[in-house]
Amino acid sequence: MAERMRPCGACHGREAVATADGYSPRIAGKPAGYLLNQLRSFRDGRRTYAPMVYLVQYMSDDYLREIAAYFASIELPYPPPQPVAAPADVVARGRALTHEGDAARGLPACRTCHGDALMGAEPAIPALLGLPRDYVNAQLLAWRTGRLRSLPPDCMAEVAKRLSPDDIVAVSAFLAAQPVPADAHAAAALPAPLPLECGGIAAATR
Repeated sequence: MAERMRPCGACHGREAVATADGYSPRIAGKPAGYLLNQLRSFRDGRRTYAPMVYLVQYMSDDYLREIAAYFASIELPYPPPQPVAAPADVVARGRALTHEGDAARGLPACRTCHGDALMGAEPAIPALLGLPRDYVNAQLLAWRTGRLRSLPPDCMAEVAKRLSPDDIVAVSAFLAAQPVPADAHAAAALPAPLPLECGGIAAATR
């Protein structure tokens, strides 16, 4: 499988720990169910990035599951965060939304799903730390505008629609500035209860 997956390194880095372009995320060590959901979404038309669609469009569920399990098994350290050029008040706003949310807008805190350590949870919630700021921005904006869709009920689309563009800038600035704790892993179980229904959670176990 390692030999078959070598082409993935062109975008995701030689060891699947992301490249410096700011838009290709780390896939090493992500929950297998999360990776499986993303691969299926590219294959089934919910995500439309052409190089990924080309790679997976004819792959079976069984093979996508093998790919997801392979990348989930890779454990490598995270590099230190890159400096983020953002005003202190913007970063503080991002911290507040990440850890507290905004009850007035029905906006849950990121940590209520992605865990207090923001490193995700099995089977299908990804880490928010260790990602390029541009990638986080692009994903949240794509959910907000409907260019990115997950399995219904699409909890992330609902969250993103409640975020303003300025909120997205703040959250991505805060997250990108945070170091990843040593030996950090996704939590073994979902936080309970989740604030919104997420179709991808059940799908990740099928």
